[in-house]
Amino acid sequence: MDDRSKHLRKLIVDALVGGGRGHLGSSMSMVEILRGLYDSFLNYRPTEPYWKDRDRLILSKGHGCLALYAILADKGFFPEEELTTFCKATSRLGGHPEKGKLPGIEASTGALGHGLPMGVGVALAAKIRKQSYRVAVVTGDGEINEGSVWEAAMSAAKHKLSNLTVFVDYNKLQSYGPTREVLDLEPLSDKWRSFGFEVQEIDGHDVKALEQLMQNLPLNSQKPTAIICHTIKAKGFPFAEGRAEWHHRSRLKDEEIAAMYECLR
Repeated sequence: MDDRSKHLRKLIVDALVGGGRGHLGSSMSMVEILRGLYDSFLNYRPTEPYWKDRDRLILSKGHGCLALYAILADKGFFPEEELTTFCKATSRLGGHPEKGKLPGIEASTGALGHGLPMGVGVALAAKIRKQSYRVAVVTGDGEINEGSVWEAAMSAAKHKLSNLTVFVDYNKLQSYGPTREVLDLEPLSDKWRSFGFEVQEIDGHDVKALEQLMQNLPLNSQKPTAIICHTIKAKGFPFAEGRAEWHHRSRLKDEEIAAMYECLR
């Protein structure tokens, strides 16, 4: 990891420690995806978060909001110091993102399977209104067990929503076990293609590859795009990587906190 990826992860740990709990594994796997989107793809104005021509990012896997909060703070949507208020009674930073409470949040998510349907509606609205903004939706791999995801995918293909891109955080480990055991997703790329999407697979932690790919979106001017991002749950913390018990953590021990910060030095 380079210094920027470490910095973003440190912001996540700061929030996790401040709140005393949070979805660490789910957040760390998509840091580079969000970094690429906010550094190289999305058009936005931190001081004007609801600018009408902004691109929209919907974090469908809302439980991974620590990563979104970190990048929004990094970009100036709100002060980084506020991250330590995560999940406190008076905080704007809840365990799932809420639209209208925090600048930069496009949708209240966390009920899995809802983000892509909302993204399809937002992308279709742009097409009807002849607006040029783009829509990115980040989903979890366990999340796409939900039938609503595939209903939305069919609708996106029908309406040729080339302004819509789905990024699948494919860390292959959902809350209580490997995806191949819970409900096998393979062949995942072929599934998205069969639903009418242009598809590409990528290393979801390779920042340069992600940025290059994002600069070439859409991949097909007549189809929505799905990017299968191969990632590692809890990326950046060897003692937690690929372990289901780090999907969500609470009551962190002092030595666990120290170990996380040590990994980011």
